[in-house]
Amino acid sequence: MTLQDKLKQYQQEGKALLATNFYNFETLKSVLVAASQMKTPVILQLTRSSIEYMGLKEAVALGRAGLSDYGIEGWIHLDHGDSTDLVKACLDAGFDSVMIDASEKNIEENIRISAEVVRLAASYGANVEAELGYVAKLGQQQAGGFTTAEEASMFVEQTGVNALAIAIGSAHGFYKSTPKLDIERLKEIRRATDVALVLHGSSGIPHDIVKDAIRNGIVKVNLATEIKDTFMRALKNALLNSDEIDLRKVFPRAVTPVVELLIEKYRVVNLIP
Repeated sequence: MTLQDKLKQYQQEGKALLATNFYNFETLKSVLVAASQMKTPVILQLTRSSIEYMGLKEAVALGRAGLSDYGIEGWIHLDHGDSTDLVKACLDAGFDSVMIDASEKNIEENIRISAEVVRLAASYGANVEAELGYVAKLGQQQAGGFTTAEEASMFVEQTGVNALAIAIGSAHGFYKSTPKLDIERLKEIRRATDVALVLHGSSGIPHDIVKDAIRNGIVKVNLATEIKDTFMRALKNALLNSDEIDLRKVFPRAVTPVVELLIEKYRVVNLIP
């Protein structure tokens, strides 16, 4: 099944897919182990920086092999693609889905670039996600830029994207105070378009708020910061409390806490009490 079809299926069922970034073998293994235990499909996400770190072909091969080894339905997705060149390279490498993020440009330019990527991805049969409005990046403050229903409807109609990341109060990275999502705005956007709606910046958002967002239209939930943070904290603790020099014995100790985190998150997106 294509990711486009799976998103539509989950939209109809009132659930969401968890989209998890991975950064190395251990974080990928954590995602796969948790998904296998929960018997849930996965979206494996890679950013430009992760691709540059691991290598494009190597990262795709690692992800594909993992999905096959664990017998999990899953897709490989480019997260926050910042150029059509990167998008094309990922599509050529076999990505199932790409995100083009032109949200910091004016809406006319965002529409032009996103529509160009939709046309490019069509020959690959790939899913395309874009971002409308402004979801604050790590270290930035959210200062307006929320998505409106009218703009969302126009954007989807003029670009033909399959999925749309919207700005309703979330932010990338950790929060200094408890975030509040604008659920009424989400409801308005959902009524205005049937595109798959995406929540970026879920790390640190209370689970009941995430569930409320899913019940009101969110069908893809991105998770990245908490994965990195949990892995690094566990790894640092393992290194501080051991004289072991064999990384093959140390790194696995950081996997278990990430698996536990992800099982909890999979329960949330599937609305399991």
